[in-house]
Amino acid sequence: MARPTENKDDKNPNKKALEMSPSLMMMISNGIMLIVIIVSLFIMYMLIDSSMNKKLAQLVPQNEQGEIEEDGEVRQEGILLDLGDFILNLADTAHRRYLKVGIAMELSKTQEEIDAAHAAATAKPSGGHGHGAAPAADPNADIAAVMERYKPAIRDAIISVLSNKTSDELSTPTGKEIAKEEILEMVNNIFEGQREVMRVSFGQFIIQ
Repeated sequence: MARPTENKDDKNPNKKALEMSPSLMMMISNGIMLIVIIVSLFIMYMLIDSSMNKKLAQLVPQNEQGEIEEDGEVRQEGILLDLGDFILNLADTAHRRYLKVGIAMELSKTQEEIDAAHAAATAKPSGGHGHGAAPAADPNADIAAVMERYKPAIRDAIISVLSNKTSDELSTPTGKEIAKEEILEMVNNIFEGQREVMRVSFGQFIIQ
C-alpha cells in the first residue's frame, strides 16, 4: 500500500511568509530612501539659508545693520529718548483722576547722524600716542544735545494728548495704543520730517 505523499508546504508553514519577504524588503528600502531624501533636502535648505544670512550681513555695514526682523528686512537702530515720568490730571468729570506714567520713545536718525556714526566706527586710530592727537568726536553726544532742545516741546505734546483722555479710555489696551499713536503723530509734527518717531513706550502706568 503506497504511503501518502507528504506536502512540503505543510512541513514549512513559513514558506509563504518567506516568499513575501522580497516585497516587504522593497517597501522598507523605499521608506528608508524617502527618509534620507527628506533629511538631505532639509540640510540643504538650512545650509543655503545660513549662507544667505551671512551674505546679507557682509553687504550691510556693521554699524548700520540695526536689527534684522523676521521678514528679513533690516531695521535701523534708532535713538532712545527717555522722557521720564509724567503726573497729570485726566479728563474725568465725575471724579478727579490722576495718571502717573513713564514714557520713552525711539526716534530715527538723520542721514547726517548715520554718516557721522559710520565715520567714527571706521576711522583708524592715528599712529603713536603723541600729545597732538585729538580725541575722536562722539556722534551720540551731539544727538543727545539736539534731543535736549526738543524735550520741552515733546513733553508738552504728550501732556496735551494724555490730559484729554479719561481714565476709562486709558484703562484698556486699545485705549493705550490709541494714545501712543496720537503722541507719535504730534511729535512727528514737531520734527517736521527731519526724523520720525519709530516707537512710543509706556513704562509705569498708574491711574488714581
